[in-house]
Amino acid sequence: MAPTTPTLSGAALARLHTALSLAAFSSALALACALHYRRIVKNAVAGYPAEWFPSVSATIGDWYPERSVFQLLIALNSGPRFALLLLAYHLDRPAHPARARLLLATGALRTLACGGWVFVTSSDGHDVHDVLMLTYIVLNVPWMWAGLGAAGRRARPGARRFWLSLVPMVYFFVQHKVHRVPGAYTRYAFFEWGLILLDILYDATPIAHLSDTGVQVPRNNVRLPPRAPPRIIPRLTARPTPPARSPPAPLAPPAPLAAEIVDILPSTAERQPAHSTRALAAFASDVYTAYIAWTLLTALPATLFYFSIWKLALVGTELATLATLSPLLLRVPAIRTWIRSRSARAACTAVGLLALGAYTRPSVLERLAAVMLGVTAVCLRLAGEWDAGSAYDALVFVLGLAVSATAKHLYDGNNPLWPILDADSRAHSTLLALGALALTSQLSRPPSCPYTSPLAPPVPPTQSWLRPALALGALLYGLHERLSDPATLVAWAWDGRAPHPHVHAPLTLLAKSADGPARIALTRAPPNVPAHPALFFLIALSAVPLVRASGWPAYVAGLAHAAGLAACAPHIIHNASAAARARGAARVFGVAWAVWIVLVFVGTFTVAYAFVPGAWVFRERTDLVLAAQMLLLAPSFSWRTLLPLRPSHRHLPPAPPLPAPARAHTLTLLALLLAASFSVPLARPPPAPRPAQTHARSRLFRAGIWTVHFGLDNAGRDSQRAMRDLVRGLELDVVGLLETDLFRPVFGNRDLTRVMARELGFYVDIGPGPNKHTWGAALLSKFPILVSTHHLLPSPDGELAPAIEAVLDVYGVNVTTIVAHNGQEETPLDRELQAKALAQIMDASPYPVLFLGYVVTKPHAPRPAPYEIMTTDGRMHDIDGEDFDRWCEYIFYRGLYRTAYARVSRGAITDTELQVGQFAVPRAGARVPSEHDTHEMRYLRAWKEDMHQDHWFPPQYYGNAHEGGVDGHYYHVFNTPLYYKLPPGADI
Repeated sequence: MAPTTPTLSGAALARLHTALSLAAFSSALALACALHYRRIVKNAVAGYPAEWFPSVSATIGDWYPERSVFQLLIALNSGPRFALLLLAYHLDRPAHPARARLLLATGALRTLACGGWVFVTSSDGHDVHDVLMLTYIVLNVPWMWAGLGAAGRRARPGARRFWLSLVPMVYFFVQHKVHRVPGAYTRYAFFEWGLILLDILYDATPIAHLSDTGVQVPRNNVRLPPRAPPRIIPRLTARPTPPARSPPAPLAPPAPLAAEIVDILPSTAERQPAHSTRALAAFASDVYTAYIAWTLLTALPATLFYFSIWKLALVGTELATLATLSPLLLRVPAIRTWIRSRSARAACTAVGLLALGAYTRPSVLERLAAVMLGVTAVCLRLAGEWDAGSAYDALVFVLGLAVSATAKHLYDGNNPLWPILDADSRAHSTLLALGALALTSQLSRPPSCPYTSPLAPPVPPTQSWLRPALALGALLYGLHERLSDPATLVAWAWDGRAPHPHVHAPLTLLAKSADGPARIALTRAPPNVPAHPALFFLIALSAVPLVRASGWPAYVAGLAHAAGLAACAPHIIHNASAAARARGAARVFGVAWAVWIVLVFVGTFTVAYAFVPGAWVFRERTDLVLAAQMLLLAPSFSWRTLLPLRPSHRHLPPAPPLPAPARAHTLTLLALLLAASFSVPLARPPPAPRPAQTHARSRLFRAGIWTVHFGLDNAGRDSQRAMRDLVRGLELDVVGLLETDLFRPVFGNRDLTRVMARELGFYVDIGPGPNKHTWGAALLSKFPILVSTHHLLPSPDGELAPAIEAVLDVYGVNVTTIVAHNGQEETPLDRELQAKALAQIMDASPYPVLFLGYVVTKPHAPRPAPYEIMTTDGRMHDIDGEDFDRWCEYIFYRGLYRTAYARVSRGAITDTELQVGQFAVPRAGARVPSEHDTHEMRYLRAWKEDMHQDHWFPPQYYGNAHEGGVDGHYYHVFNTPLYYKLPPGADI
């Protein structure tokens, strides 16, 4: 028997052409929006925000590297384009020679015109570019007219939409060009991009046409007679090839060879590739849909707790978590049957996408309502998928979490699709468009797609339902709390030294990627590894160091915990799926999400107990919350495997096999995610931390203290970038931030230091982590942090108070800097004990000391109030003891020369002002002499003009609430910074 000859499918060639076309335009759009957004949306009429979506020409032709990437991909696409033209010509020529010649001629001219307007951009030659573009569109008339006869009904809808789209596109172009209406060009751009997409999809119709005819192109492995070019031999799979006009004799191979070639070409069914483009698109769309689900699930607590943290109490919006109980609707048989259909799942996905589109709404309540609706839909869809019993759906759910975590890592700790981000993030429209493409892919998926999973068989009602339901709820919360952001486990282990949250977070993603191979092991490799008790012991025992240890030992244990939790996830979902088919999906998935709700609140009460009646029971008991999760997970493991001759899971059917392409697609996706996460430090290295040049010249540094209220501004939006702008505008060198521990579900597992550290160049200490039960404190410094120690201040009556004690190398001088958040007004004993602890730390330091903290006291309040304790026992000076209008934020110092002090209004970012002090550092080896440390020398007040310009604060922040300032920030209370002369002879 002759050896099998490798072949090239004509349909595969068409798919390659479509993929390259889509990749060229989508990559250009993504790169242009990421690198030159404001420039590409600006036109001769208006710019951002009136114009906010770029035209095709601006995207592909104006800037590097998007222009080069686009042109490269289009050039690569020319080969498949001309090959398809020749292939279509040979197919159509026997029956319709005139039409075949017309298609070949117009197709070739159309392709050359496309190359013309691609490589001669509007920036190179505006008129030439427009003429070639117009030629391309005009050539589409004969191209599509002739193509309708060749492709049949498949091409008609695409052609119709293409020509109908020209009408609104021309209208908006006239509005822009003639009437100069701001925003019209953005609407024109939408139709222009739609025209491009419709054009590509129309050219993709040969995929189905070539698949129907079973056309194959033999490659060079087949030895043909000399000078005889390879023939394209059509063969219909349903019947033999009908006789056609005979080709010229010199071009025909000998009959035996031709017969051999036809015989070795497999039929369409036999040659269906296991990893086809269609299967890959289906896999990508399913994973993206799971990412949408995780986006909504993680957005729900972060959105609703805006109200709770501003009121510091339960206010009723917490009932929004009940949206996750939508699987209870499956108790209605009609709904349970409906949700298993493709249209129902697509409808739920569409609702989720619409909910995420609520980021444009200014009202926090409106955004919360939209997120509730989206969560209701996605939880119902997830219940339908899990009820169907597909192993593939369980895998995709966990892969969606990996995509969500990677997206957060790439986007500085925020999910770019969250409604708490505003339109300035520029990511929503692109990601929602990708969601629409994923939805379209799911709706158009043929029944033959390997990812169209059949329903699993029913399970006898003897199967238990409560334990799998409880385990699923514990799993959902564990994945949400500890694995939804790769930096969370770093924060749990952070002790001021290592590991680093911005550098080592990708290791969490690497550990979590064990899910892919584990899911493959679940369906292929005995024994059933994800159900083995050894995996449970790994998960449970590795959770102990997360609470009891710190540093690298805790983080390594956290990596093992992440790997185990991700590995067992599909198995636990499979258990719950079997229980749902046996005893009812409503009760199983309803109870699971009820467990998630309980754990969300209980996990929050470990630190927020002071504001909830009865919540003191959970005070600082994260260990018990973790232990409860482990106990709920335990029954899902096959404990009978530890006993000889005893079968395990007698009533649990085996997990159904994964579709054939799933293994390769899963491993490829995980490899891409890991490559993306590890490339972040290389692709976006932070600038080297250094103070402003004027500060270094005069040995000055500016330090600020700011209570940032969990990174949510007055409008319920993430405030990282607004904080960055103010810190940059005031040229701060050292910043203490309070209320920053957001590594818990109710705050979105966010890191408030990422943006400032990366864009402004700061060394960072994120302070005690979530397992330390504080509201959080963080230190950012443009000076090296030599040593950092975390303290939990005495708190017998109230919340634990965090403190960071760090030694900074400031122009060669060691300066002890302390950032602390003390107790509330309701706990006077706590405040007294905490003040004494801080005074001891400050008094013991042999270096100059700077204190930046939240201290609930009035200036000059006597003992037991903290003010006198800290200033007297700690041997500290108030930055300005004559400022009596303070309550919670204070700056104290010793061994430094204070030269300026300012209070800056909060704007819309938080509920507390930013206080800033400017200090001069004595030269290395010098100290502030006692004669310079008197009250008289320290209060040599001065006007700004009396000081050197290096000491001046930025002038743009002069103003008031009605005019002046920047983004609502201005010097208030004194309406100007206060300046102080250096004592005569100060050695700086």
